[in-house]
Order: sequence, then C-alpha cells, then structure tokens
Amino acid sequence: MENPESIFTGNSDALCIICRGAKLLCGKQRCPVLVKFYSRAKVKPLTDSLNIDGSSPPGVFVGRIGYPYVSVGPLIPPSHGDTALLDTPEMWLGKSIDDIVDFRSQLVRGKHLVHIRDLEGSRIIEATREMALCSSPIDVEAEFLKKPKARLVLDDEVQPFGPTAPLKKIDVGNTKFDRRMEKANNDTDLLAKDAVLGLYKDGTLISSIQKAFSVGSFGEGKARRFVPTRWSITAVDSMIGANLMEKMKDFPLINEYLVFESWQLDNRFVVLMMPKPWSYELIEAWYPNTVWNPFGKDVAIMSSSEGYEGRTTYAEIGGCYYAARLAVNEHLVKEKRQARVVILREAHPGYIMPVGVWNVRENVRAALKATPRKCASLNEAFEYISTRLVIPKERWIKESTILKETLFQRGLEDFFQDTT
Repeated sequence: MENPESIFTGNSDALCIICRGAKLLCGKQRCPVLVKFYSRAKVKPLTDSLNIDGSSPPGVFVGRIGYPYVSVGPLIPPSHGDTALLDTPEMWLGKSIDDIVDFRSQLVRGKHLVHIRDLEGSRIIEATREMALCSSPIDVEAEFLKKPKARLVLDDEVQPFGPTAPLKKIDVGNTKFDRRMEKANNDTDLLAKDAVLGLYKDGTLISSIQKAFSVGSFGEGKARRFVPTRWSITAVDSMIGANLMEKMKDFPLINEYLVFESWQLDNRFVVLMMPKPWSYELIEAWYPNTVWNPFGKDVAIMSSSEGYEGRTTYAEIGGCYYAARLAVNEHLVKEKRQARVVILREAHPGYIMPVGVWNVRENVRAALKATPRKCASLNEAFEYISTRLVIPKERWIKESTILKETLFQRGLEDFFQDTT
C-alpha cells in the first residue's frame, strides 16, 4: 500500500492526477493537496532566499532520522511580532485545518547535524537550546547553506512544519528566559523527570516543557542529551500522566457513570467514566478516506489499554494514548476522584491530514471541562453515546478490553455491594 503521506511530499499519485482536486475521488470532503498548496503559495516568496529574519514563537525541532546523529535547529517564520500562536498547540482548539496548516507552513526549520550528546560546541546549538527556554517570541536571523525546500511535513505525533534547509549560521536577539525553565536548566543535579514534574506543577505549558526536554535542558549533567521531538512529546506526556495516575489512585470512586464529549476537526471524542477502580483504554475508529485509513472500505479500529497497575510496554496506538491519559488523570486529580475510563474516538473523513498528538490531548481536556451527562448504568450511558457516535455499542464492546471486563467480570467491590 502506498504511503498516505506521499501526496504531501511531492510524489505523484495517479488518483490525484485524474482528480486534480475537483472531483474528490479520494473520498475526502476536501482536497488535502490543495489545502497544502494554497498555504505554501502564501509563504514561498518569503522563503525563496538563503536568509530569513523573523520572530521565532519560540520553536525548536529535533529530528530522529540517523539517530544518534540528529538534525537540530530552530523554527523561524519570515515575520516579526507576537508569533506565539504558531507553536503553541494549547491555543489551537477551535482552529480549522486551514488555520493550522497556514501558520505551521510559515515555520522554516533550520537543520544542523549533531550527535545527541554534543550539547555544546557551536553557536547554532547554543542558540537553539537558549530559544527553548524563552518565555516569549525571540528575533532570529538565520543563513542557510541552501534555499529552504518548500514542503509541509505531516505526522500524527508531531505538529506540522514547513520548509527546511541546512543552517550555516544563526543570530538571536535578546533572550528572555522563562524563570522556571531557566532554574531547571541550571540545576544539573536535578533528575529530568523531577524537572518535568516540577515545571508542570508550576503551571508551565506542556508544549514548552516538551521543547526544553527535547534540547537536553533537564537532567543530571552527564546524562543530558538531545531527544527527537516526537519522542520528547510522548515522554513528557507519559511522565506527567503516570505521576498524576498514582495520585489519583488514592481518591474515592466517582458515584455514577459520566459521559464527556468534544468535537473538533471532524474528530468525535467521547470520554466514558465508570464508578470502578482505575483502568484505562483509548479506542480509535478511523473511517475510510481519513488520514490513516485512506484506501480502506471499512472502518478501521484499534485500541490500547491498561489495568490498575499500568502498562509495562509501549502502547500499540502510539503517543495519542499517553496524551489522552494525561488529560484524564489531570481531571480526576483535580476532582479528587478515581474512575475506570474508556475514550472513544471517531475520526471522520473531514480529518484530511494529521496535525499532531496535541489534538487528542487538548480535545480530551476540552471534553472534561464541559458538563458531563450523568447516567445510572453503563447501558444508560451507552444509550446516550449511541446518539453522539455513529459506531454502534456492540462494535465498541467487541473491540474493547475494558468494556468487556466491566460487563462480564465481577470485582471485589461488586461482592461488597451484594452484602450491603
């Protein structure tokens, strides 16, 4: 099967040639190639040079190809001012695919090849690492060895970014460090995990923590290294989520079945909480003609789950699993409650291109901020869910580990209830 990203990286596809965006032969509601094309056309004249001058959000990126030698560098737009929106996914909920593509394609990625342990030794590396600690946009001038290559890189884990080029040199303006981030960076005796958890507790944005983690800003001195951006996103989500989860287990169970929901970018998220001891599952249903089911004729469903003690292996479903788990435990700790949680996600054809794992985290967060539907039983909860999602209850149960356990296995709490 052809890589569904091929149409975004310059390779021709026979269907696209025949369609040319007019007939929507791929089955999508809108043509992703044209969305990308129109966005790129807006910024290409500004990046047709060996030099770029603009205000970085601040943004940095660490690649993974060639690990342990990776490409490190800044993300720079060809404009000045308050560009924070361009690299702060916490601000993107409610934005359209076009909005996200427009401001992400403006970010030119500079690349400098380095070993993951070489955190010093060049001005490019020093400047990039400094930028990750900044609390506001910073003026950057960069010179490239080649003109930036106009492309839009798409990934389900990482936010999209635009043109790329190898860096020759870089100059940054006056830096204004985030005080909390600077303190963690300067403490070379502080474990990376403790730095991440401390920053989160102090209210630092998760996306900011992820950037600093990726450029080796945390950890004991000799243990510091560059971490590919896609790995740093999941690592931070996992560490924070696991820490919150352990706190959550000390709280009493919720008293009823709760259903939360959020709809964005033709993704439908339903969060089902049950008055049972902690276990967790994320189930994703990808409709035909969506990003990861481009040529299928049937809905493709996959899931990952964990019991009370958590997981010992990486979730099959990927980084989305940990992003959603973080959001769920964030809510439960705030409410001082414990629950069994199943998240149901339907990705419909309007979701024409991946925008990053933030989409799951922020949707679940948004769902949990809304008033839930309260139900007396699992059946009642699913009666409501069936009015919100297209896939029937029976299919969700068939694909789910946690729902089967809830329906067909009795726990100690059930026996205690029988004797009261």
